[in-house]
Amino acid sequence: MKNKNEAIMASDQSDRTDRFEAKRELIISAAAELINERGVKGMTFVDVGRMVDLNTTSIAYYFKRKEKLAEAAFHRTLARIEREVDEAAAKDSPRARIAHYLELTFDRIAQQRAGTYPPEAALSDIRAMPDDTRERLLGEFVGMFRKARGFFGSSDDPVGHADLTARTHIFLEFTYWLPVLLSDYSRTDFVRVRERCFQLIEQGIAAPGHDVSPMDLPQPAEAEGEGQERGLSDFLEAATRLINERGYRGASVERIASQLNVTKGSFYHHLEAKDDLVMKCFAASYDRVSAAQRVALAEDGSFLDRIAGTAGSLVHAQFEGERPLLRTTAMGVLPPRMQQMVLERSDWMARRFAGMMIDGIAEGSVRPIDPLVASQLAMVMLNAAWDLKNWAGRRDLDLATRLYTAPLLHGFFQPPAKG
Repeated sequence: MKNKNEAIMASDQSDRTDRFEAKRELIISAAAELINERGVKGMTFVDVGRMVDLNTTSIAYYFKRKEKLAEAAFHRTLARIEREVDEAAAKDSPRARIAHYLELTFDRIAQQRAGTYPPEAALSDIRAMPDDTRERLLGEFVGMFRKARGFFGSSDDPVGHADLTARTHIFLEFTYWLPVLLSDYSRTDFVRVRERCFQLIEQGIAAPGHDVSPMDLPQPAEAEGEGQERGLSDFLEAATRLINERGYRGASVERIASQLNVTKGSFYHHLEAKDDLVMKCFAASYDRVSAAQRVALAEDGSFLDRIAGTAGSLVHAQFEGERPLLRTTAMGVLPPRMQQMVLERSDWMARRFAGMMIDGIAEGSVRPIDPLVASQLAMVMLNAAWDLKNWAGRRDLDLATRLYTAPLLHGFFQPPAKG
């Protein structure tokens, strides 16, 4: 009888544990959805509770503070990425590792679209977390990143090591962007798109036998502006840097004004609200991409050279850090209508790259690739360059720019560069 009672008690305890974990996972999923829609600051226990049919006291039983819930949501995303990295890393070659990781990524996105995989918190809002939590999560990310860098091999040469870091950063950022890219495709097209992605990663866009000739593009003309126009430009540059570094919520009006040594009231003299600020930052960033593309198209040279010149010019500016492009992840805090406007403008820039690639294919300087996929990789590369600003600052900027743009041009599987 004693053994029977113990078995019943153990079974009851197991059931309670399972129910606890199941409810905890539902709470994390709800929090992840809200973080993606509103950012960490916009996620509340009240809204999470409404989504899982619990009151705030019950939510607090699982997570004492909102920050702990947000941390759990980010941790779940990072843990999943690391599991997939570990699985892919077990393959016996760089090509096999990348191919397998892409397969895992596409399968998960298909499951998420079908509603059979739980929502995940995008990692971009980690920068909005309190300092100690942010450092823990970034520590997890760095550990995962180092494993992923092994996809491409290793190098004892400092330049070669930097080269592998750049490849890994661009590749991972591209996989984070895939849910957005794939939103324009049916699930029945996923296998074909995955094959096109791998082809691009393997070969790059440069046609065999066509080396890239360095194209030193002049910077596009920019009106100096004065008075209110000049003041707005200063605000946009300061705001873009802060949003890229700290996220939307961390780039407070006070911080922006403090960087420019002006009053908070000066902000509202130029802008009505922070959403207005973000939209103008995006517009300014895309204006710069568009201007660089137009300058390149007006130059002599192959279309491959023009694409490389545009990318190199913008990446170099990103690494210098004075006038960065606003990270696309900042759109996550905007209302849906504004998000759509941002994506539409981004697509305009991507389509111009795609047009240059199509002309390059006809010309023979660009290999036959899917220009829609390749143009998205180009935009991801430009968008993500800001994150490697410190990496670039530790070496010659021209070298850093060449290392960073090489994967788009020549593929990700070239032997590591040497110093």
